[in-house]
Amino acid sequence: MIKDLVIGMAGSGGDGIVSAGESLVSACAAVGYHAMMTKSFGSQIRGGESSCRVRMATSPVLNPGGALHVAIALNWEDFLKFGAELPVDGDTVVIYESKTGVAPDALPLVGVSPSEVFSVPIGDMARKATGSDRGKNTVVLGLLAGWFGIGGEAIINGIRKKFAKKGTELIEANEKAFAMGVEYAEANPLKKSRRMEPPTRTGQKMLTDGNDICAAAAIFAGCDFFGGYPITPSTEVMQFFTREVWKYGGAVLQAEDEIAGIGAALGASFGGKKAMTATSGPGVSLKTEIMGLASIAEIPLVIVNVQRGGPSTGIPTKAEQSDLFQAVFSAHGDVVRPVLAPTGVSDTFDITVEAFNIAEYYQTPVVVLSDQEIAQRKEVIDVIDTSRFTIVNRLLPTASDLESYDRFRLTPSGISPISHPGMKGGNYLGSGIEHNEHGDPTASGRIHEHMNEKRIHKFDRLRKRDDLFRIEGDPNAPLALIGWGSVAGTCREALALATAEGLRVKLLVPYMLFPINEGVYRRFFKTIKAGLVVEQSYLGQFYHVLRMNLDVPSGIKPFCRSGSNPFHPSEIVRKLHDHALDLQQNGAAARQPQE
Repeated sequence: MIKDLVIGMAGSGGDGIVSAGESLVSACAAVGYHAMMTKSFGSQIRGGESSCRVRMATSPVLNPGGALHVAIALNWEDFLKFGAELPVDGDTVVIYESKTGVAPDALPLVGVSPSEVFSVPIGDMARKATGSDRGKNTVVLGLLAGWFGIGGEAIINGIRKKFAKKGTELIEANEKAFAMGVEYAEANPLKKSRRMEPPTRTGQKMLTDGNDICAAAAIFAGCDFFGGYPITPSTEVMQFFTREVWKYGGAVLQAEDEIAGIGAALGASFGGKKAMTATSGPGVSLKTEIMGLASIAEIPLVIVNVQRGGPSTGIPTKAEQSDLFQAVFSAHGDVVRPVLAPTGVSDTFDITVEAFNIAEYYQTPVVVLSDQEIAQRKEVIDVIDTSRFTIVNRLLPTASDLESYDRFRLTPSGISPISHPGMKGGNYLGSGIEHNEHGDPTASGRIHEHMNEKRIHKFDRLRKRDDLFRIEGDPNAPLALIGWGSVAGTCREALALATAEGLRVKLLVPYMLFPINEGVYRRFFKTIKAGLVVEQSYLGQFYHVLRMNLDVPSGIKPFCRSGSNPFHPSEIVRKLHDHALDLQQNGAAARQPQE
């Protein structure tokens, strides 16, 4: 029996590939497996290819996994379009639609000989059971249940729940399609059993994705206004708000464009409300000017950027980590803008709450860098314990402050009380022009210097927040890994594999990417001789941000690539082995006597 299984599926739009993945991951959650589902689409507005990966295990799942254990192709042309996202190797069981006309010994998998190959009449079985091709995904679920022992009863219950409002006839047809898949698998057994070991997980869990939990966290943090515009892959954040925030007295404005969306959110925050907008890279490009206004007017605002492949329209449906430069540097003038990043679905809740706390305390725009993988993947996670959170609200002026109110008063901390319209004595001009302490416009170089100092040095306390970083592994290790965002889960698994192979490695995961906490990195680098900054960005953007702000050991190198080319834990381990060998050889060379 096996403890870890990675399944990848691909087909055309309408084949129900993603629906099958969602049914599968829901069944895994119901019976007690740890599980994660990622999905990927072509960039076409309608139609085109779609795929999903489901990884299930008896222990916590940190990333979507490496090469597939099971590959399902309803259409070879569509399957091959996903390339490195659905890698097949010599241990993969390949299941494909026999109507493709491809012989089992002539698969279009150049250079790869899968472990086992099954040509299955999936479409014929679906039509026989349901009268149409729409049942192909249910046949696939039956095949998986039959061959790998994955949650058969839970899948049946999911089918009944899914089609409950569409009548018993449709339910019975899909149950028949599922049973046909199971029967086919039982009649054509695998040469080597790969049935999943029964789950041992206990305790209540929940199944959700990054976009939904981001919106839920924002509402929990007190956000009662969302202004935005739909854009892939962030749209579900706005959709969740639209469904839920009115229950808590909040409001949503779907604006005519990205600029109006952030403008409305900033206006709501100026009016005393906690406010948020969500978008992707192209939307942030349009929002940048108003983000600058929020910085100079010192107005709290949370901006979620669900990163996708860029530049320009780029690859809207794929994950990438290439908007870091944009988040940190896309501002005219001298601006420090806090940038946070979750590493998975569960900590998206934590990071979103933290973003609101930082925005409110420091009276600043805060950028949360999620990405398509985290935002749209479904994970089985622990139920969120909301009692562990402290909610921070902005500093309001006291009665004595309002007797002669200076909105931008210079204080030792750089934080000055912020009023809102309707607060007697609290009127002030909140504009994008430089101002004195009262808020009056000025062209004075001396005052501009003081205000820049106020706006930048108010983050000194934030720069010392060690709790926004995680260090794992051997504290005295000479080898390092640094990974942020969705890549961090892959690095965590790589750390475990490398340690098991005898390598001395430690991992740094930053949840705050900017401003830079020099103390954390100095302490981490103290023992380091070599290592990797792993990121899904061709330029290695975080590596360069670190180099701009720190003395990074010369042995630390970027390990980076563009989106749609995911990292696998094993290749990171191989790179670490190479670094360890170099250290050994260099050390031996240094010990050689000089002639």
